[in-house]
Formats: sequence, structure tokens, C-alpha cells
Amino acid sequence: MTTQEIFLLDRLPQWGDCVTPCTVMSIMNIFCLKPLRFLSLFMVLSIYGPWGCTALQAKSSFEVGQIYQVSEQTLLTVDDLKPHLLAADVIFIGEEHYTPSHLQTAQTILTILLANQRQPSLAMEMFSWDGQPALDRYIHKPEITIEQLVEESYWKKNWGGEFAEYQSLVTFSKSRQLNLLALNPPRPLVRLVATQGLHKAMQDPEMDNWSINKLVTDDPEYENLIFEQIESCHAGLPDHVYRRIFEASIFRDEGMAQIIRNYLNRKRPSEGPIVSYTGGGHIQYHIPIPKRVKRTQAEVKIVTIYLVAWDPSKEEEVQAELQNGIADFLWLTPLGPKGIQARCG
Repeated sequence: MTTQEIFLLDRLPQWGDCVTPCTVMSIMNIFCLKPLRFLSLFMVLSIYGPWGCTALQAKSSFEVGQIYQVSEQTLLTVDDLKPHLLAADVIFIGEEHYTPSHLQTAQTILTILLANQRQPSLAMEMFSWDGQPALDRYIHKPEITIEQLVEESYWKKNWGGEFAEYQSLVTFSKSRQLNLLALNPPRPLVRLVATQGLHKAMQDPEMDNWSINKLVTDDPEYENLIFEQIESCHAGLPDHVYRRIFEASIFRDEGMAQIIRNYLNRKRPSEGPIVSYTGGGHIQYHIPIPKRVKRTQAEVKIVTIYLVAWDPSKEEEVQAELQNGIADFLWLTPLGPKGIQARCG
């Protein structure tokens, strides 16, 4: 294995999803699956039917605060969105990492559910399964501090970014006594898949410590989507490296879908929807996580909301995302303090 391959694979478990809607992505989220600017005609037709959705006007008027119902290419208000939220079993929010307006939008959605007696649970990609006991203690025991949560949830080992940049959503959950669920498989498990390949990694004794359902690898839509993005961002790697990155992506998306399915299977009638908060690539075109949830629970009502930190330079990207059906709803929010974030990390 070359020095470049070792570097890329070693970085896989600690990089976050790529952080902007983009043609290419950062290596950890290869798992992120951020959208290509233009899907192939085959992909558009196979997912959305002949000729996709109605095109927008040639001259757009995108603005911060706009919410688009993608299938109809129409603008909505937050009040218009409300009935869709209240009817859902799962609400997938796709964010750009470390963007304050996306955390605020998630809180807006949670507040709407709470105000209408739809007690939600929040599931976050930024926490891993081995941190779930710490999340439970933090939510239900007033004396547990943020500092204890960061340490006991293995935040630095599993996610590695600045906790302060997600703290507002975590403290919101505690103040409302929301169940807070860890979505991600632990970093060492992802590393096993990325370095050894899925088949060999699943035989490792470390996997025995976790309940992992069958991993579905035969999905042409998913494979086409992810491989095109991996190769666009990191050309020239050996085929076996691409394959392991792809298998690690499957492992993460299937693992996160498993947490959502588990919630739906055991939730009480008094409990409302689960709100999934992940990088936008995990929900694009309903393929990465939503499709895996639907595979075993076809009757589940799903809503996907794709958040974009708006800048005029993104006009072509947003046009393509709307026309190609990136999600059920696309919501334009203010840029974060880091501005437009890199396409390939």
C-alpha cells in the first residue's frame, strides 16, 4: 500500500462528511455522498421517472430563508412545511457540517414537533454507538456536565471536531428532555472495514461487541453514486482502495439506518418521529440511509430536508439539486462563519 493510500484510509474514521453540496467529497464521507452537480441521465430517470422534475426559470431568485418543495418546484413557508413534519415517522435533515444556521433549523423543526405534541427523538451522526450510555446520562442526569459528556462519549476519538460547534443542539435536547441517539458505528469498526475490507472485518472479534444487521451491498444506485464521487475527488487510487472506501460507506450508512429502524420498532405510541441529523450526503436522492430504512419498513413515512448554506456562487448547484430531486425539501440558510467550505477535504 502506498503512502497516499495509508494516509487516506487512516484519515477515514476521523474526517467529517464533506461540508458543501459538491461534485466531489472529502474522503471520510465518501460516507457523506454529497451530490454530484449533474447526475447521469440514467440515474435521474431511474430514480425520478422520465425527464425528472419541471425546470426552474432560467434566472433564479434564490434567497436565504427559502424552502422549496422539490417535486413541485414551489416555494413554501415554515407553516406550509409543518403538516409534512407532523405526519412523518422519520425526518431526515441533511446538513453542512459546522454551520450554525443548520443547527438552528434543526431546533426550529424540533420545536414545531414539540408544540404540536409530537414528542421527537433526535439522532446525530456526530455521536457513535459507544457513546450512547454517556448521552443517556447527560440527558437524564442534571449533574452531568458538557465536559463529562465529551469525555465519556469518546467525542474526540470518534468525531474529532470542535464539540462547541454542535453544543447548541445537544443542550437544546437536554433542556427539552429529548431522547438523544448516537447514529454512527464506532471509529475502530469503520477503520477495520476501510483497511481490511468488509468481509474480513466482519469476522474480527471486535465486531462481536455490537449488534450489526445484514449489510446489503448489492445496490446499483448506491454504488454508482458513491464510486463516481470517490473517483472524482481522489483519482488514481488502486481499485482495492476504492472498494474498501465504498464498503466502509455501506457499513456506516447501514449502521445508521439500523439505529433508526430500532427506534421505530420499539417506540411507544406517545413518542413522535425520529429526527435524523447527518451530513446532507447521507440523505441525497433518498438513497444512502432513507432507502435502507425503507427496505425493511416500507410503510414508514419519511421526509427528507436538505439544507444549503446559500451563496450566489452555488446557483448552478442548487438548480441541479432541485431539478434532479435531491430531497423532498431544500432549505436555504445563511452561510456559517467559515464561509463556503471546501469541496474535497
